[in-house]
Amino acid sequence: MSLNSSHAQGGVLIFAGERILIYYDGIEMAFDGPSSVPQMKGKKHGRVYLTTHRVIFNSKDGKDSMQSFSFPFLLMKDVELEQPVFGANYIKGKIKSEPYGNWDGEAKFKMYFTHGGAIEFGKAMLTAASMASRNRPAQPPPYSPPLNPGFYAAPPPAYEPPRNSYYSWVPYGTFPEPPPAQSVYMMEAPPPYPGVDPNMAYPSAPTAPPNGYDAKAQEAAASAYYDPYNGHNFYAPAAQNMAPPAYASAPPPAYSEAEKKGN
Repeated sequence: MSLNSSHAQGGVLIFAGERILIYYDGIEMAFDGPSSVPQMKGKKHGRVYLTTHRVIFNSKDGKDSMQSFSFPFLLMKDVELEQPVFGANYIKGKIKSEPYGNWDGEAKFKMYFTHGGAIEFGKAMLTAASMASRNRPAQPPPYSPPLNPGFYAAPPPAYEPPRNSYYSWVPYGTFPEPPPAQSVYMMEAPPPYPGVDPNMAYPSAPTAPPNGYDAKAQEAAASAYYDPYNGHNFYAPAAQNMAPPAYASAPPPAYSEAEKKGN
């Protein structure tokens, strides 16, 4: 997990090729982390994004010391859904820090859904995490942070629903709204961990990128996945109603092919 590395200009910042599956504006976050991380103190209010690679929280308070928080699937464990008699349903779990993530250690988190949707979000998150864990290389190389911090306005595929049969597990009936187009930004670096789609394609920046950018991005994507905790994967939650829904066993088509089939 990384701290304050997934926001830009009041919006969310994702990796090249990463795709937003669910956007929800109405989250309250609470953390129990190391005392050396003051940004985790107090309740946080904002938005949450489920992507093909992780969960991202963005604060709505521009003055909060925590502007964004990234939860890669492979660094979460002990995830459970809580349904109290009084109060909003919430998802809880533990998260480890990732290399160069602006903090170190392990923290507990609680994600409250103040307007409903916790069960649907939790099931989708668990499905995405399971799919991502299947795509982890057997011997991932050591992780290194992106060398180029540049970013640009994300192209539409990054925040438009991939409405095809492979993504039928995403509850678009509960979360029908995509994030505002002007609030999504994309880095030039590919994700440093696996996602749900092993055939993921990396789009180019709308402005002319350096020569060989696409080839280098795809080469980096093939070698950037990492497992810093020796197989310490996402743990299935104990709650039965958080069991992942069924999904196809075959890899999904590349995004370009999926969009053609969905039209």
